[in-house]
Amino acid sequence: MPLNPVIDRVTDRIRERSATSRTAYLARIAAAGRAGPARGHLACGNQAHAYAAMGADKTALAEGRLPNIGIVTAYNDMLSAHQPYEDYPKIIREAARKAGATAQVAGGVPAMCDGVTQGQPGMELSLFSRDVIALAAGVAMSHNTFDAALYLGVCDKIVPGLIMAAATFGHVPAVFVPAGPMTSGIPNDQKAKVRNAYAEGKATRAELMASEMASYHGPGTCTFYGTANTNQMLMEFMGLHLPGASFVNPGTPLREALTTAALERAATITALGNDYRPAGEVLDERAFVNGIVGLMATGGSTNLVLHLPAMARAAGVMLDLEDFDDLSQAVPLMAKVYPNGLADVNHFHAAGGLQFLIGQLLDAGLLHADARTVAGDGLALYRQEPKLTEGRLHWAEGPKDSLNDKIVRPAADPFQPTGGLRQLAGNLGRGVIKVSAVAPERHVIEAPARVFHDQEAVKAAFKAGEFTSDTVVVVRFQGPQANGMPELHSLTPVLSVLQDRGLKMALVTDGRMSGASGKVPAAIHVSPEAAVGGPLALLRDGDVVRLDAVAGTLSTAADLSGRTVVRPDLSANGHGIGRELFEAFRRNVGTAETGAAVVV
Repeated sequence: MPLNPVIDRVTDRIRERSATSRTAYLARIAAAGRAGPARGHLACGNQAHAYAAMGADKTALAEGRLPNIGIVTAYNDMLSAHQPYEDYPKIIREAARKAGATAQVAGGVPAMCDGVTQGQPGMELSLFSRDVIALAAGVAMSHNTFDAALYLGVCDKIVPGLIMAAATFGHVPAVFVPAGPMTSGIPNDQKAKVRNAYAEGKATRAELMASEMASYHGPGTCTFYGTANTNQMLMEFMGLHLPGASFVNPGTPLREALTTAALERAATITALGNDYRPAGEVLDERAFVNGIVGLMATGGSTNLVLHLPAMARAAGVMLDLEDFDDLSQAVPLMAKVYPNGLADVNHFHAAGGLQFLIGQLLDAGLLHADARTVAGDGLALYRQEPKLTEGRLHWAEGPKDSLNDKIVRPAADPFQPTGGLRQLAGNLGRGVIKVSAVAPERHVIEAPARVFHDQEAVKAAFKAGEFTSDTVVVVRFQGPQANGMPELHSLTPVLSVLQDRGLKMALVTDGRMSGASGKVPAAIHVSPEAAVGGPLALLRDGDVVRLDAVAGTLSTAADLSGRTVVRPDLSANGHGIGRELFEAFRRNVGTAETGAAVVV
């Protein structure tokens, strides 16, 4: 199928925009690739330090003839999705020996749980943790003794940070190794109902706790289609996972077989063999366009609109919000997974999942079929799903038809003709809205503004019964320079309750919302942010604000000229729960529309 003209045009525009930076990047990684890992050139003392604890692998490492695979792991017990990684290094080292290779844990990276820090001061470190992860992975890889790398990470900021590091060490082949989603707990919509009831005082804290524990109940990613599972989708669409690896549950024989296969593939694609696949060559403009197409087709997390530009920039590829917007107009929404629907990711996977969607999008000419991947040349490999037959892993043709058209649909009969995200621009700045879970009659909201400087003030106004008419809630001074751009997901129950009461509600903010956000229209990532004098800093209570997701505009009818920029005291954002350590990040962070990055 010929490539869709919009996909072709956007890719060419990205290629042209990135010509200088991408050329320089490729030259750098080519030079690094020619130099190769320094293992064979290290002094004996250097090598002895590197191999001292490696037991039976010491001789093979010292001889330097076998590929040595570095493991960068985000294991901890605080993230359910990362707890399975505890045993992965042992599995990988054993697999390496059988495959004629060696493997070492190169280093660990921090991995925080946004579910724990939602609505708490720690959330102000969340976005910056992505860049810390990139830096930490860079330290791990700086030993320069690895022929390929396995990156063990799943959740919100971890995968983007690891991609930024993998791109920086772009001469080293990189395979990403997932851990899979937890098995299904109580339905996500049932959990949301209890949250809303608690917000209204109609459920006890004990009832809320019981509901939450029944939802988040075991190892693996949370089962809604938030940022973590969007990341896993992205890794397949971008060709960095093995085909079909994303949504296999932890603790299963198939999961372990895929982990072993990831090591075997990493050992095959080093410069020591005949199929060298450096990460920087996989991470080209086609991979990023394919990733954005996947984001739109599945109604994925808004957080990726921040992360993808930062990830791409690390590989010399320059993305812009217009790329997301144009691709969204060309790509149909083909999946309904909570919060966009009632199904969870396990139901999605069983209904045909990524293999069905990738096949459909390839047949419709909406993906770059010729993209290079860690599995081989061409994205058609990702139509296949892994099978375990009598203990042997193999790949078979994936489903060609949806097994549940309430969850996944073909490209010719989608849930809606366009994707899940829209760019917004107007006299209040530039931002983005996720529309895939918003009812069509709420795609345009025009109402007087209520302006707040933090989410706690919104909750207090709700409890005081102050919201009695249609309102655009503006929460400003939540951008990266103001306080690290926390997610404002704890506002979701409040705004949902007001909307369910029949009010027209919308949120406008220079902060973020969670990948779990859904039915309330929210203009987020508004840039320039209020802390640097952006238009949101000029708004007053009562100004009429129009959020128009159909026209792609965000504007106010108020005359902002001559107004004085509001400059509140933000000093409290700079201390407590580790915030002191991130002053340099807040001072040097880029804008939201360029990825809110510090290190690229």
